[in-house]
Amino acid sequence: MNAIVTVVGQDKVGIIAAVCALLAENNVNILDISQTILQGSFTMVMAVDAGASKVSIGELRELLEQLGKKMEISIRIQREEIFDAMHRI
Repeated sequence: MNAIVTVVGQDKVGIIAAVCALLAENNVNILDISQTILQGSFTMVMAVDAGASKVSIGELRELLEQLGKKMEISIRIQREEIFDAMHRI
């Protein structure tokens, strides 16, 4: 099952490392990644394959949200088809 992970917040050291480590710990493969920093604001979008994940998408969502709170950033995950439907013009 493919999903989209979005990360937004104030830029700081270790954001990419922390998010990637959490995904790796749960056997989620990163398929594509794009990140940018604009005037101190960090934004990252990742396409991931969570099909072999050790946890459900709901549990993964909770883990990412907890990490986001700890790092004072927003981390969200959505199934790819839901993300696509929400962003279709």
